[in-house]
Amino acid sequence: MRTTPCFGASNAAIFKDTKVQIESCQGLKSSYTLGLASRTVPAYWGSNCSRIGAVSTPAKPETVTENKRSKVEIFKEQSNYIRYPLNEEILTDAPNINEAATQLIKFHGSYQQYNRDERGSRSYSFMLRTKNPCGKVPTQLYLTMDDLADQFGIGTLRLTTRQTFQLHGVLKKNLKTVMSSIIKSMGSTLGACGDLNRNVLAPPAPLVRKDYLFAQQTAENIASLLTPQSGFYYDVWVDGEKVLTAEEPPEVTKARNDNSHGTNFPDSPEPIYGTQFLPRKFKIAVTVPTDNSVDILTNDIGVVVVSDDDGEPQGFNIYVGGGMGRTHRMETTFPRLAEPLGYVPREEILYAVKAIVATQRDYGRRDDRRYSRMKYLISSWGIEKFRSVVEQYWGRKFQPFHELPEWEFKSYVGWHEQGDGNLFCGLHVDNGRIGGKMKKTLREVIEKYYLSVRLTPNQNIILCDIRNSWKRPMTTALAQAGLLPPRYVDPLNLTAMACPAMPLCPLAITEAERGVPDILKRIRAVFEKVGLKYSESVVIRVTGCPNGCARPYMAELGLVGDGPNSYQIWLGGKPNQTSLARPFMNKVKIQDLEKVLEPLFYHWKCKRQSKEPLGDFTTRLGFEKLQELVDKWKGPAVSASRHNLKLFADKETYEAMDSVAKLQNKTANQLAIEVIRNFVASQQNGRNE
Repeated sequence: MRTTPCFGASNAAIFKDTKVQIESCQGLKSSYTLGLASRTVPAYWGSNCSRIGAVSTPAKPETVTENKRSKVEIFKEQSNYIRYPLNEEILTDAPNINEAATQLIKFHGSYQQYNRDERGSRSYSFMLRTKNPCGKVPTQLYLTMDDLADQFGIGTLRLTTRQTFQLHGVLKKNLKTVMSSIIKSMGSTLGACGDLNRNVLAPPAPLVRKDYLFAQQTAENIASLLTPQSGFYYDVWVDGEKVLTAEEPPEVTKARNDNSHGTNFPDSPEPIYGTQFLPRKFKIAVTVPTDNSVDILTNDIGVVVVSDDDGEPQGFNIYVGGGMGRTHRMETTFPRLAEPLGYVPREEILYAVKAIVATQRDYGRRDDRRYSRMKYLISSWGIEKFRSVVEQYWGRKFQPFHELPEWEFKSYVGWHEQGDGNLFCGLHVDNGRIGGKMKKTLREVIEKYYLSVRLTPNQNIILCDIRNSWKRPMTTALAQAGLLPPRYVDPLNLTAMACPAMPLCPLAITEAERGVPDILKRIRAVFEKVGLKYSESVVIRVTGCPNGCARPYMAELGLVGDGPNSYQIWLGGKPNQTSLARPFMNKVKIQDLEKVLEPLFYHWKCKRQSKEPLGDFTTRLGFEKLQELVDKWKGPAVSASRHNLKLFADKETYEAMDSVAKLQNKTANQLAIEVIRNFVASQQNGRNE
């Protein structure tokens, strides 16, 4: 491939000449140096570790799309490494930026949006997304984000499903101020969006355990390895100013610079990404066995720490090919679970990850962005061919996948021991939206005790390094702001997730975040109607479109926007997020949800096997039978003897309870029942002690 020259501002005019012809892309092959000696083989490569002795560099990608590229590919090639025309567009007086800049600003961690609730002229603003490997947020960065939300945003912070913040409503004229403030507070939005590696997930728990610490350090190293190197981010937002950052580990620098097997573009400002970066977004998660707080199988690369009997990390299992996005009624697009690729010794993880990224970079489709994720490459090739090509880029053979125990979903809400004498507290945040009194109180607590923060992949927040003496006053202050201990949160809410959707997301077909509180209340009412216990729950995820940002295709009950005020219903996921749901019904109107959910929940209660989760039940029964039950539904059977419980004897008591319930987004009856249940449970526990 020809090298794109470096264009400065003086050259910008050439791109405005419509007569300029762009050469057709001949693939993204790196400039390989044949015959280069392999890296020194570490001592651990013994007789049990197979190795490629003489590795040939990967052949030029066989592609039928060389002469056809998406518009975004042209924008990237012309951009002088993601600078032009964004650097000019942000200086204009217009409230928005042009099409090319709209695509490029994603690499800087921002999306241009407009308020879809307004009619007439569009009110443009920008969403900023931070990049926080492992969800780690230093105290000062949290306080800065809190300030920026009030000064330049819509007054709220949004916690995402990839352990980051989203800041909505930033006007173009304030972008540079907001970006530079984040950068100078040791934060970043670089690569939080765009066609490159996104935020790297890891278990958010600040546990002082070898495997957790190793997983988090590995996630941070991978994030550093795949961070853009050409400086475009700092050139645009802080005028190229050098900002003090943590020193990069030498093993990361060594792995990035290594080109023994043709993974790099020599002499390029972007040695791994080149001028074109990746075909689409790329997602990586690192975790430890059993801990599936990161939805490991939904990522392009899933990395799992493997330790010996003494708990000492030895290497990693690697999964590849997960991804959620799809398009309605297009069977050629689909959600996909990652599958095992192999085992990698701990010293080789950065080289193996880089080889996988290079494979996707050079062979992933660039003509149609609907098919540009790595999952489609693996589905097309098959895992054996994919493994073979990655091994050529890596210069090693993958070892057999190590057996792993069952996965568990871990939310980390509530109080926990860190293992160093301190505590951490996981707080449930409905839909990840922090605002109002909750936002004010969180800031006061974090500032008063100078706490560091972790964001979770389930849109919650963890306060870290808490002394035991702080627990009682913190619990009281947080509860008064609606941040309640998990036993006081509806179990349906604890595992539910929703994407922001309307009014700002341009892709949203219908509501998600704004609609899910009412949906969850209605589902709780259905539970009560069919006789399901309050303590029982299902994993519910709601998105406003089929792109799957809240990972609905892993839910036991997924609601995916399928038209104005209607959803596609997906069933069959597992509580531990290890199997895909399947589409059950299309275009179910929001007002008709009970017609589907009542028979579904009623027959689950009556016909399930012992402790059988809803997802397993729907899979076992089969969708044809479920559809028959829905079609014939006439309501739950009425018992001959019914309890008639009157909770409130007088209006004053009801009104007092109702005012308290509204603070918790509940009805007076729901709150009263919870209080009674908790009282009975405490009495029973007292008798049992």
